[in-house]
Amino acid sequence: MPRLLRAMGLMGLLLLTQAAAAEKLRLVADAWPPFTDINLVNGGLATDLVSTALARAGYASEFEQVPWARALQGIGDGRYDVLVSAWFNKERTLIGEFSNEYLLNRVLFLKRKDSPIEFDSLKALHAYPIAVVRGYAYSSAFDSDPELQKVPVHSFSMAVRMLAAGRVALAVDDEYVARYNLGREVPRVRESVEFLPKPLSENGLHILVSLKNPNHAQIVASFDRGIAAMKADGSYDRMFRLHGL
Repeated sequence: MPRLLRAMGLMGLLLLTQAAAAEKLRLVADAWPPFTDINLVNGGLATDLVSTALARAGYASEFEQVPWARALQGIGDGRYDVLVSAWFNKERTLIGEFSNEYLLNRVLFLKRKDSPIEFDSLKALHAYPIAVVRGYAYSSAFDSDPELQKVPVHSFSMAVRMLAAGRVALAVDDEYVARYNLGREVPRVRESVEFLPKPLSENGLHILVSLKNPNHAQIVASFDRGIAAMKADGSYDRMFRLHGL
């Protein structure tokens, strides 16, 4: 009898593995380099981490890049299975199941190197013009503070160039996004600015798996195990180096 039970258990595991392999997950995200971008190696750092962790669990995947609103709507209606890069909020639990945090986003201010500005509180920054990218959310306190002098711009590149030229006193963005874009600026701009050490906010990055997928809980659990295994064997850190981060 024990042998029979072991055989049945192995057969069940094999069937689960085959089912996972047969299911090709539809991954989606908007363009957010260096995390997600079809023009980057393996679709960017986040796409690479997610697809690799899922592959370890036996899930094949394909990645599509669409605007954010369409990606979120596609998770809600089941057109896509996995949103690659999502910050947690309660409303999104109505359409998908979140994984554990697999990456941390630290939102930091940048200033000119010759500037004495320090960030202790938002109130201390009320006197300074701050370049912000239109449509971006930085933190609830920052976004809702009417006393901050926010100067809307189209991109981080425009923000950091205005900062280097002295047209604003501060810029703000995710640390990895800022470092990625600074690496593409001319030395005059790149070498004239620096990060303030205290983060404005820290947000965990998760995958969000559509509730329309009947295996959403299994996919999330498999992904979490895959990320844990990658951290344990060093492949997680190696992936950051592969993407220049």
